[in-house]
Amino acid sequence: MIHRRLGWPLPRVFAHRCGGALAPENTLAGLRIAARLGLRAVEFDVMLSADGSPWLIHDETLERTSNGVGRVCATTDGDLRVLDAGARRHPAFAGEPLPTLAAAARLCQQLGLRANVEIKPAAGFETLTGDVVAREIRQLWAGAELPLVSSFSESALAAARAAAPELPLGCLYECPPADWPARVDALGALTLHCAVSSVDDDLLRTAHAAAIPVLCYTVNDPLAAIALFQRGVAAVFSDRIDCLGEADLLVRPAV
Repeated sequence: MIHRRLGWPLPRVFAHRCGGALAPENTLAGLRIAARLGLRAVEFDVMLSADGSPWLIHDETLERTSNGVGRVCATTDGDLRVLDAGARRHPAFAGEPLPTLAAAARLCQQLGLRANVEIKPAAGFETLTGDVVAREIRQLWAGAELPLVSSFSESALAAARAAAPELPLGCLYECPPADWPARVDALGALTLHCAVSSVDDDLLRTAHAAAIPVLCYTVNDPLAAIALFQRGVAAVFSDRIDCLGEADLLVRPAV
């Protein structure tokens, strides 16, 4: 029997897209900054290239966060490898590469960072992305505590569950549907992730009764974060890790 669990204490604050607002999103530079600021966990997005390899990037296209052009799923590993993912954020980050999932996994383990890997499939690649990412996570974190794996795509999560049944999964919604408990149960997920605007007392009561931690995005004000923790939210994703990390110390640690 597979016993699915999150093998590490859930922290109060995850650095959103690796380093929040302090670094180019979904980059190794962001991971290093998060670690230097004392963050214990990070979140990042993973999508497949034309060669079927997992890379860290949020958008289906390259233009917003890199000097590339076109769809990620139509771009080869060789072409992704030479892109600059830092200059658009700030000249100080010029030359920062677009990282592979393998590079991010290695650095997270070196820095002692826990991870929430968000499967971010391009349209039409939901099942394939879930399968590939899950198999790679199993290899990259072999012998280490597995990351939490989430996605807006239930098809991707189902494929990830089939490929690596032991993975701890999180169901991710902007606004959870009325039947979210049944969906979480069907996938064998451990956590519920949603936009902070969707969190209400009924949702928190239902989640608490089912022992399902609720994680919210994107929370950038320390007082707002503390209020959410006091209401029963387990963790938040933040871009302002320079100030929100302190909120992790102002409340009783999550268990």
